[in-house]
Amino acid sequence: MASVSLDEVSKVFPDGTVAVDRLSLDIEDGEFLVLVGPSGSGKSTALRMVAGLEETTEGNILIGGKVVTGLEPRRRDIAMVFQSYALYPHMDVRRNLAFGLKLHRVRKPEIASRVGDTASMLGIGELLHRRPRQLSGGQRQRVAMGRAIVREPQAYLMDEPLSNLDAKLRVEMRASISRLHQQLGTTTIYVTHDQTEAMTMGDRVAVMRDGRLEQVDTPRGLYEHPRNLFVGAFIGSPALNVVRASLAAENGTLLASFGTARLAVPEHHAAAPELRRRAGGEVVLGIRPEDVEDAALASDARPGASFDGDVSLAEPTGADVVAHFEVPGATGPDGEPQPDLVARLHRRAAAASGERQRFVVDTDRLYFFDTDTQESLV
Repeated sequence: MASVSLDEVSKVFPDGTVAVDRLSLDIEDGEFLVLVGPSGSGKSTALRMVAGLEETTEGNILIGGKVVTGLEPRRRDIAMVFQSYALYPHMDVRRNLAFGLKLHRVRKPEIASRVGDTASMLGIGELLHRRPRQLSGGQRQRVAMGRAIVREPQAYLMDEPLSNLDAKLRVEMRASISRLHQQLGTTTIYVTHDQTEAMTMGDRVAVMRDGRLEQVDTPRGLYEHPRNLFVGAFIGSPALNVVRASLAAENGTLLASFGTARLAVPEHHAAAPELRRRAGGEVVLGIRPEDVEDAALASDARPGASFDGDVSLAEPTGADVVAHFEVPGATGPDGEPQPDLVARLHRRAAAASGERQRFVVDTDRLYFFDTDTQESLV
């Protein structure tokens, strides 16, 4: 096992496209770090530079404290798991698992021992005689994981390894990979565009956009304290509701208004100097769908924590009800007419399409961002 560091690493392609822009990131020995971001954010390119599959334009990459920037992939002592599985179709599972060890001239008894132990760990011992075409998608992914594990490298690099699986298998494999990491303790860098994967798997999560690192923190830290609007809106499902709101001080209370809604800002938020200075102006207000509830089911709603909305669609999921609604007169962060807001309501909520409903907000969990810089104000 080893730490991995990226020191001011950049990648500029021949056509001038900047894929990664001065990325600095330290992954601790034994840590599971997830790189997440939308398509084109540079996360896969960054991973491929760590693997040695892409040359760096600037900066250095260190594995175990050793600069590996100019080394070939096979000399970096890492193992990579790809989205496409990358199994040899003419080899059975046993030979696929053993192939990398043979290349490194590991002795046959040790190969047999490692392959057997890895297959047992992954629950694929009965599949060793099969070829990839005889396996399901989940089984192929376990074999791909096994090819990495059997190597016993300093670090694992995983590039969207679950994207080809159906929803149920993704959940199962997410849990399997997390348990394997707990068992093995090997440094892992995992790339995904799925923020649910990032939040459930990572010790820390690094959010990227346009080749730059926006924020790196624990999953809870990103969720509760996003550095800017992009991170706040990217992390969470359904996504953060964002509206343009006016701030006004009335009788010692700071009020945030959007359309017909007026919310009282709790003192612990209102005391923030950056937010207080914007009284009389506008901010971008963020409300998470899970912090909105049907007023009829809320027994302890505080004053200034409710508003009316016109429900346009109610989606019962069994566990809850996802309600899409409009607040008359509300606008988006850019001042344009606001599309539907979303609330994740208790399954007993009486939300119905075409009806006006009273909603209650947990105002302790409001988010405030600058309208120009989109940086967090609290």
